[in-house]
Amino acid sequence: MPNDDWYACLPSCEARVPCGQGTHAVRWEAGSLRLPEHPDAEAELVLAALGGEKARCVEVAQAWARHVDDLSVLAIGPRGPADEIAIGWDDVAAAQPGPAGGFVFTGSAAGGPAVRRPATGLHPSVPAGVQRRRLRAQEELEQVRRRRTDMLSLLALGYGFQVRLAGQVAVAHADAAGEVAEGRARPALVAAMAGRLGPVAEQWLGIDPDQVVVSLHAGPGWGSVELTGRGEQRRLLVALPARWLARVWAAELALVDRHLVVAVERAGWPDARVLGLRAPGAEPEPLDVHDGGVGGGHAPHWEV
Repeated sequence: MPNDDWYACLPSCEARVPCGQGTHAVRWEAGSLRLPEHPDAEAELVLAALGGEKARCVEVAQAWARHVDDLSVLAIGPRGPADEIAIGWDDVAAAQPGPAGGFVFTGSAAGGPAVRRPATGLHPSVPAGVQRRRLRAQEELEQVRRRRTDMLSLLALGYGFQVRLAGQVAVAHADAAGEVAEGRARPALVAAMAGRLGPVAEQWLGIDPDQVVVSLHAGPGWGSVELTGRGEQRRLLVALPARWLARVWAAELALVDRHLVVAVERAGWPDARVLGLRAPGAEPEPLDVHDGGVGGGHAPHWEV
């Protein structure tokens, strides 16, 4: 396995985020999310904890950090450039809880008027066990709300950030040898690879995406790609390491010059060397590729 960073074929990208009275830049660069207009984000968090307002940019950075190993990102994120997820900052604002979100409403057993009480308050007429269950339910609801806001905010950053976060998640669940631990990570990664390889295989061979069967390759080598059967029984059997999602797919390298790219031999941007298959069952060929710049940096456009 190459020992360079998984993101070495990805250029930096930038988005504008509503923050304060205007918009600020949020930048992804060399595998990290950066806030160039918030040089001391930690101090801002301290002020927010003391009752100040938390900057939207800082909230986005926190959301990113919470989900860099979240497998659901692979299920929610795009399958390719044509799979546009149209989420804007107005959608994020609309999903915020209302002003009464931190309160519960209770009434007397006789049907008296509802009383607005803080969610953390204790009512003497309600058994302690019931109150604890209510508090747990409210905490779980708050986690659901935060998760929803996190996901909407990360999607609102745009396609370039979405694929880079997916790459980060894939790498988080692959060990140094490119293998994946047993457990729920394996089926989630297989599903993620199948969902992204299907459209690529359709462009490459004209095969129906439902006829692509994906498994995770472990051990030395890049894996295997084999075409079997005919007609409705035709299947493209693909076995690739989990890191393919990060090193190849996230860098827009999956299909270059009618070659299915199976590995990156020498990473770099805007120039790299990859291994590409002209046809299933063939030996991969080394290809020197260059980003022609059509994608504007967020989505590289590689050419041989």
